Amino acid sequence: MQLQDIDKARYRQRFRIVFAAIVVVLTAVSLGTSTLLIAVFGTPGGSHFWLNLAGVVVGAAVVVLMLMRLRNHPYLHEVVYVWDLKQQLNLIHRKQRNIEPRVDDNDPDAIAIMYFFYRGSKQLYELDDNTITLDSIGVKLKAIERRIEDLGLDITTDDYRKSMLERF
Repeated sequence: MQLQDIDKARYRQRFRIVFAAIVVVLTAVSLGTSTLLIAVFGTPGGSHFWLNLAGVVVGAAVVVLMLMRLRNHPYLHEVVYVWDLKQQLNLIHRKQRNIEPRVDDNDPDAIAIMYFFYRGSKQLYELDDNTITLDSIGVKLKAIERRIEDLGLDITTDDYRKSMLERF
């Protein structure tokens, strides 16, 4: 995955619209399906928990299928990019305990992974207005940039590959 420049205002606007659409579709399909199932299979005065649950499952399935089908639509580019970035950062975070000691040993792959992690985290926090954590990420980013410079390495965020995590 490569980091991309994302227009914050467009991302936030489209995220809100996509989120609202998901809520509306999930609600409408779940309620509609539940109502239909209760009308067909329900008994008066009986518990309809399982029929309501089935409606929610159908609604969730419809939303997931819609998102999978529309994933490559240009309108969703920013939203999908941020979703993918969060997934990549989560993968790195889970292996961070194993990666950081290798950074101390000046392992180029570990340095490239953590450089991507800090740059990606900074971008994500800026897009989400998470200013509380932004300062600590900035300090860590400067430290790894200093290490890259001191070692004379030519590392960019484009050097990161998901497959690099398999070593750790």
